[in-house]
Formats: sequence, structure tokens, C-alpha cells
Amino acid sequence: MTIITCHNTCFGYDGYMVINGLNFTVNAGDYLCIVGKNGSGKSTLIKGMLCLLNPLQGEITFCKGFKKENIGYLSQQTVVKKDFPASVFEIVLSGAVGGMGLRPFYSAKEKQLALENMDHLGIADLKECSFSELSGGQQRRVLIGRALCATKQMLVLDEPAAGLDPLAAAELYTLLQKINREMDITIIMVSHDIEAAVQYATKILHVQNKQCFFGTPHEYLEANIGF
Repeated sequence: MTIITCHNTCFGYDGYMVINGLNFTVNAGDYLCIVGKNGSGKSTLIKGMLCLLNPLQGEITFCKGFKKENIGYLSQQTVVKKDFPASVFEIVLSGAVGGMGLRPFYSAKEKQLALENMDHLGIADLKECSFSELSGGQQRRVLIGRALCATKQMLVLDEPAAGLDPLAAAELYTLLQKINREMDITIIMVSHDIEAAVQYATKILHVQNKQCFFGTPHEYLEANIGF
């Protein structure tokens, strides 16, 4: 099933075009990696896919019944203050807030979902730990857990491995692949790591203020686009 379609789409700000010529689809179960240099329009495209920007031209369409509330989002700037007095469980559980409406308290179902997501992410034993006490890799897993509590369909992640050492980054990519395959969560990830994109993604979108490539990792290697 096709979830998102961009057709001759252009995104930008105040009439200024940042990225154009977008023609691609995201299907349920895809692991799409968006790659390109700094300033190539990757984050602008993500904002368009999150419905935070309207196209300057063309269109972006979503399948019937799909709403932006169905997306769990981890931005590149996601920060939890080091002195924020919250446990790992509290932070993961907070991802469910968007679906609570006017209800002031978490339900047993939402608490159970948070525990299940923590188990999937290998952080169940950190439940009572303070976020500030965790390593960078552990903190990233907690934030992904929070994003998972907001969705059962799609995760959008902007440079989730930024700032991590190579080992922690590799563990994170493996974890995202597991989420994609075992939890049937569609993943859209912005990354500078071409090697990881080719290894883990099912589709690659290469942009440089326009669409340069869209296809499978094998096709991408054969196209020899690179940077």
C-alpha cells in the first residue's frame, strides 16, 4: 500500500524554492533513507512530509485515512535537558500524549505499550534510570521509544545517529532495521552515512536541492551517484 506520494513537488519558504522535482512514493513497510550534502534540502523535505510545509508547487498526497498524527518523529534537534527530572519510562510514555485528547491520565494500555516498546529497544532494564545518566546511544533509544509510543505505522528520523560513535551508530541502525522488519513500522530516515543507507534501507532517495535518485540500494550503487 502506498502511504505517501510526491508528484512534481517543490518545497521552500516564503516563495523561495529549496528542493524541487520530487517524484517518489513511500509504501507501507519501506525503509527509506534520504541522503545528500548539507544544505541539499533534506530537512525541508522532511518538514513537507510532516505537513509542516505546504508545497510551493506540485502535490504531496497521503493514503486515505492516514494522518500526520500517525507519524512518530525524532528531529535532529530533539533534546531532553540534562537536569530534567524524569525517568526513562516517563520519557518513553510521554510519546502517547498526542493520542490522549483531553484525558489527563495515562491509561493502562498506554503504559503497557511503553513497556513493550522499551523491551523491543533493549532498555527495559533502564526503566527507573534518569535520562541524564544514560550514554548517547541509550538516550537515542529512549527518544525512539517515545516516538514509537506515538505511532504504529511510521517513524521519521532526522539524522538519528548524529554525534554517536561508530559502534553506537551501528547498533542504532541494526535496531531500526529490527523495528522495520519485526514491528512492521515504515521508516523514513535522513542520514549522511551512505554505507549504512545501502546496507539497511530498502529504498534510497538522493537529493541535492532536487531529486537526483530514487530506487533500491542495488540500483543506487549501479548509478554511482555518490557525493
